[in-house]
Amino acid sequence: MSIQKRLIIAVDGFSSCGKSTFAKAIAQKLGYVYIDTGAMYRAVTLFAINSDIIHDGKLDIERLKSSLVKVKIDFRKNTLNGKNEICLNGENVEDKIRGMEVSEYVSTISSVKEVRAKMVEIQREMSKEKGIVLDGRDIGTVVFPNADIKIFMTADPDVRAQRRFDESAAKGEKVSFDEIKLNIMKRDELDTTRVESPLKRADDAVVLDNSYMNPEEQMVWFFKTFNL
Repeated sequence: MSIQKRLIIAVDGFSSCGKSTFAKAIAQKLGYVYIDTGAMYRAVTLFAINSDIIHDGKLDIERLKSSLVKVKIDFRKNTLNGKNEICLNGENVEDKIRGMEVSEYVSTISSVKEVRAKMVEIQREMSKEKGIVLDGRDIGTVVFPNADIKIFMTADPDVRAQRRFDESAAKGEKVSFDEIKLNIMKRDELDTTRVESPLKRADDAVVLDNSYMNPEEQMVWFFKTFNL
């Protein structure tokens, strides 16, 4: 595949597989724009929590639908580290969306048809110029079914839980391994069985099981697999 052509690269897969890290590395290496679609759904989830649309563990779906007009999402480059960070209604929420409370409800929020429609609309608008890398659950199947490169990432659940546990511990968050693994398994179930845009491998996606691969090995795999 010629690297001269500006490509749309779709990276889908299960939670905690390192999709964002992998997609960011690809975008940086190729000089492409990276769009963190998972962060977009997390931002909507944070909005729902802060707006009391999720109350006592229950989601008021009708209120969420009517409130989506108030949700404005964009990415802004951090001038200190050069990273694109997500903003919700003008506020940088990059750190706030990564907590366990958001993780607990993001799959439920993501299953709402109207939420997915709004996020897909934003994603397609951001991607008009090509030369982009997107990661999520339905990029290669729904958002960009004609993407030039499609990758489906997976990893052993215990490996994924350990990665999330280590990440949380590094941030000083007090969560248990079992709690994290349970959250991951619950998200897998919700993501693969939801009616709207379920997580599944596109027929033409190449599977990457990175259970025992480090980031450098994944990049070698990518450029070798797609002859870039």
